[in-house]
Amino acid sequence: MKKYLCITTFVILLVCSCATNPVTGKKSLNFVSNGELFPSSFQQYETFLKENKVISGTADAKMVSNVGARIKAAAEKYVTYLGQNQYLKEYQWEYKLVENKEVNAWCLPGGKIVVYSGILPITQNESGLATVMGHEVSHALANHGAQRMSASQLQQLGAVGVAVATGNQTAEKQAMWQQYYGLGSEVGVMLPFSRSHESEADKIGLTLMTIAGYNPDDSIAFWTRMSSKSGGSGTPEFLSTHPSDATRIANLKSLIPQARQIAAKVGIVRI
Repeated sequence: MKKYLCITTFVILLVCSCATNPVTGKKSLNFVSNGELFPSSFQQYETFLKENKVISGTADAKMVSNVGARIKAAAEKYVTYLGQNQYLKEYQWEYKLVENKEVNAWCLPGGKIVVYSGILPITQNESGLATVMGHEVSHALANHGAQRMSASQLQQLGAVGVAVATGNQTAEKQAMWQQYYGLGSEVGVMLPFSRSHESEADKIGLTLMTIAGYNPDDSIAFWTRMSSKSGGSGTPEFLSTHPSDATRIANLKSLIPQARQIAAKVGIVRI
């Protein structure tokens, strides 16, 4: 009885947690509303800035601010084009350059963006930086953070279900089934889920940078430089959270015409 109750609960949660994202137009797994997520996100951002060195008053800091403003304006134009002009009303946009050698950038839910100084030698110019910032903002627009949290919760619930279903077996067999479940859910569900988010952010980000007035062809140049910097990953794509560099570049090349078409309809940002 417990086994069937657990399975029923799992299915109900899965069905009830699916909602249509206004930006992607797709039904997505999401237990967490922006109203719940944003206050925590903003607090995390403020804590991070206090604990790290923010670079200001330099040409690089000004570039981050300028590109951020153009990507923000592009996002606003894009959601208005999609008929979702109220979607960003709770966003509190902010863009900071932080001293860190790591090649990275990120955007927390609600529009809080950090660019690490270590990525600037690879972005090289505003178009390269727009590729990165457009990608990171797209994760926020598509609610990928909330979706990952929701998926993780379901993965944990699934582990509970396995424990209930195998509760009458030996400890060794229970451990074996948990191991099988952990590996299967990670490789078969969580990692593909993450890769799909990265590809989705690439697609939306390409559109945003084009609306912002940057040349989408420059995204290919950036990812080519990034691939050269990393020297290629030794991890097979199916075991990675991200698409391979070759897959990512091929996808972007195929999406450039569509990005240009959308930008022509939406209009280019003028700041």
